[in-house]
Amino acid sequence: MATNPIPQFPAGFLWGVSTSAHQIEGAADEREPSVWDTFTAEPGTVKDGSTAAVACDHYHRYREDVALLAGLGVGAYRFSISWPRVNAPKGLDFYDRLVDELCAAGVRPVPTLFHWDLPVALDWLDRDTAARFAEHVSVVAERLGDRVQKWITINEPAEHTLLGHALGTHAPGKRLLFDALPVAHHQLLAHGLAVRALRAAGATDIGIANSHGPTWPASREQADMEAADFYDVLLNRLFADPVLLGRYPEGIGELMPGAPEDVETDLKAISEPLDFYGVNYYAPTRVGAPQGTEIEFGGVRMPAELPFSVREIEDVPTTDFGWPVVPEGLTELLTGFRERYGDRLPPIVITENGCSYEGVDDQQRIAYLDGHLRALHRAVEAGVDVRGYFVWSLLDNFEWAEGYARRFGLVHVDYDTLARTPKASYGWLRDVLRAQG
Repeated sequence: MATNPIPQFPAGFLWGVSTSAHQIEGAADEREPSVWDTFTAEPGTVKDGSTAAVACDHYHRYREDVALLAGLGVGAYRFSISWPRVNAPKGLDFYDRLVDELCAAGVRPVPTLFHWDLPVALDWLDRDTAARFAEHVSVVAERLGDRVQKWITINEPAEHTLLGHALGTHAPGKRLLFDALPVAHHQLLAHGLAVRALRAAGATDIGIANSHGPTWPASREQADMEAADFYDVLLNRLFADPVLLGRYPEGIGELMPGAPEDVETDLKAISEPLDFYGVNYYAPTRVGAPQGTEIEFGGVRMPAELPFSVREIEDVPTTDFGWPVVPEGLTELLTGFRERYGDRLPPIVITENGCSYEGVDDQQRIAYLDGHLRALHRAVEAGVDVRGYFVWSLLDNFEWAEGYARRFGLVHVDYDTLARTPKASYGWLRDVLRAQG
């Protein structure tokens, strides 16, 4: 573990931690069902057969969790608001209480308005879902907007499209491959309409949380270079270009639903100006030409018919999830974004960065966070306007199709007793934040 202090970040830099509703709240009987409830009820969809019906029981233990946030010393808490809970009687009352508790503790609430738990009556293949989302956002903003200043519209539409609708390894479990592209478009449209709804409600600090990472070709061979470029378009530019440039990458726009003039109209909404651009970073991806066989990579089954194959990044450590640990990829990503988008890129906030390791004395997590904070600081020194950093995650939680087998938390959760135990990384980050002032 590095012993040198983390370099000082600019004054006013926002430090926080992140969670999501479905992964920690529990209290499933006090909300409407989501697509994740339906998905996890099917045998074989979650590796340990678990569900999030109880999860960390944050719904009933939120005061204890806010106290952990206050003890950590973070300036902000990024959580998500469950659309199915808001649809239930008194569902918004919970978020009222949570926001009040956060404000009383001096922790800024930063809600994400959609983090994958879609109500079962809705479908992202249906364009109307974007309009329904904007209505939902208006309801939430009217209730919480007097205390919430910073908002995130949607979390990781790329993963929700790819894993939930193209490959079927996440809810709602559809295996549409490239026929899932309308899901991407409708989520991006929902984001744009949500920005408009938040502006109408008086919000002045709005962003999105997109997942990004550098794409590294497996070799300099033309087939590998072309496959890597296609992957980069699909996972990075497909979700950044419309938001930041108001257009889809070449060759993608005509694949979206509706007439070309309708897509152009939608892009005007999708590219509504933002106050910050959220980046969830975990690792680069090494990509080569298709190999003609199905493989499992990072817990995801990759079918043989994809026009690329994901390869291992050799000679780097990996997390318990098998994800490569490459801090310098964060510097590369952010400097590359600045070069690609220039003045169209608003200030960046790292809305997620974290790792899965077992144990309470989690020295590997400390080394991971240490390395990534230094990499982030190098991006700041290179001139990238970075305004904040959120660790994933405050608590061990329900890790989607992996169930409870992966532990990303700064705080250990005993899933039998629900007892919380701060890990060594919690104390390390607390000391870092004190040193940052």
